[in-house]
Amino acid sequence: MRIIKVVLALIIICILAGIGFLYLAPEKTTKLAIDIERKRSGLERKEINLPGKLHYVYLEGGKGEPLILLHGFGADKDNFTRVARFLTPHYRVIIPDHLGFGESGHPQDADYRAGAQAARIRTLAQALGITKLHLGGSSMGGHISMMYAALFPDEVKSLWLLDPGGVWSAPPSELGKVITTTGENPLMARSEDEFAKIFAFVMADPPFIPRPMLNVMARERIRNYELEKRIFKELTADSAEKYVTGLKTPTLIVFGDKDRAINPATAEVLHKLMPRSEVIIMPGVGHLPMLEQPRKSAEDYLKFRAVLDQAK
Repeated sequence: MRIIKVVLALIIICILAGIGFLYLAPEKTTKLAIDIERKRSGLERKEINLPGKLHYVYLEGGKGEPLILLHGFGADKDNFTRVARFLTPHYRVIIPDHLGFGESGHPQDADYRAGAQAARIRTLAQALGITKLHLGGSSMGGHISMMYAALFPDEVKSLWLLDPGGVWSAPPSELGKVITTTGENPLMARSEDEFAKIFAFVMADPPFIPRPMLNVMARERIRNYELEKRIFKELTADSAEKYVTGLKTPTLIVFGDKDRAINPATAEVLHKLMPRSEVIIMPGVGHLPMLEQPRKSAEDYLKFRAVLDQAK
């Protein structure tokens, strides 16, 4: 009985020490948590300078066919860290921060339309010795992935589109209605409180992140507010639909049925445009399936790739 009491006391002390460390050193705690997640997923942080003053920071891990995963608007490479845990045993996974986001360069005068971003990602891929690849993209990253496949169809072996943007003929989403009626963008943050609200808006079942860590994560978004404002305007004025109509790249289209940022009806619009596509609607999931249900998202993707491999 005495031993049990001692063990419980030690556990309580450790918990209290962890909470204290979180509040006293939130930056170090956040970095430690991110590093642990990356290590569990077999990912290593790398960076590279490319011609045209392009500076990219990216995660890489695993072996096999190259799979490049592209994050969405306002996000960064670690949006894919959790799902990558189930993918690095099978593929060489590369997850860059887009130019204008995360740790990559933030040129103020760059072209941030999806086609321009796709061309830059291709430059990165070629610098890493990749000429043919599989692409996955979330939201804005899905938009960029579609443009990559449309511009360089012989180089993209498959697409994995997670609640992709770039399909503006679909019924309006809650996000679109809010922007139209108020002029405010719920995906952008000028304060820590606004950043915390983004999590609730984009995910129906978000992973738990302590508020001090959220506040640390908010700082990049707050600093980047004016650039993000311009990027969002350029993206939403640029449709992918005419480019992907008839595109024969094998494509897995995934949507959460609780997505408030992009109407899930977008999935059916894309499915009709892309003759080799299939659709999965995930119940109870919002805009970021790979964060809300990483294991299920990965399992669905692995099944999709297994079918492609059998068809070779």
